[in-house]
Amino acid sequence: MGGVSAVGTPERDPGLQPERTRLAWRRTTLSGTVAAVLAARTTLHGDPSALRIIACALCCVLWLGFLLVAHTRIRTLEASGRPPALTPRYAAAATLCTLALAVCASALVF
Repeated sequence: MGGVSAVGTPERDPGLQPERTRLAWRRTTLSGTVAAVLAARTTLHGDPSALRIIACALCCVLWLGFLLVAHTRIRTLEASGRPPALTPRYAAAATLCTLALAVCASALVF
């Protein structure tokens, strides 16, 4: 169980929360990978126009950006017993990459 800190307050026991968060990042990365692969498949299937190729390339770049953010966060979660909070910069980058990837992938479908 958790001990007591120097000021007399109980130490926080994170339990399995860091592990669940790490797994959530991995699941989200896998979902982004599937979206990027499907975008590439959609682009290469049929008549690949210049617009479709640009949208596919953008999907791949966005996926790589999200992969970088997710991998950084996963390493942070694994490195320490009590990981720091996700910074607004990384949260914004992950959100923007996810939303833009969804928009690009859906544009390829329609």
